[in-house]
Amino acid sequence: MTVVPAAARAGTRAALIGGLICAAAACGTGTEGVAAQSRAPWREPGSYSYTLLSSGGERTLLGTFRITVRDGAVVEAVGLDDSGRGVAERVPDAVPTIGELLDELDQALRDDADEAEAEYAADGHPVRISLDWEENAIDDEALYVISAYEPAED
Repeated sequence: MTVVPAAARAGTRAALIGGLICAAAACGTGTEGVAAQSRAPWREPGSYSYTLLSSGGERTLLGTFRITVRDGAVVEAVGLDDSGRGVAERVPDAVPTIGELLDELDQALRDDADEAEAEYAADGHPVRISLDWEENAIDDEALYVISAYEPAED
């Protein structure tokens, strides 16, 4: 797993490809140098499942969830703890796709949040997104930990 500042996500595809080529050429073997400088390109599939631990701040989305996405939309969200079960029952529309979490990260970057960072798996999907819009504000942080990501076979 590689920690990559979220700002690297905002670069253009050409810059990413160029960076990967340069990194591979610089390190000799390719793979470790590439991972250290940027994340692998990742496109959210239409269907997948994942586990989300959402914490931090006074947010609507607190708890642990097992989420199933089909055709780009959440079709099932199962709360795996008391908080998650409560959210899944009261406000099921609050449970996001991974793409929606990345949109929130991008918005935090556009809003010049004090912290907007992500860690990515080798395949490029995020495994941790950490946001803090204002360092000195209380309860505006968000931490999303993504695990057990499984793309669906079409």
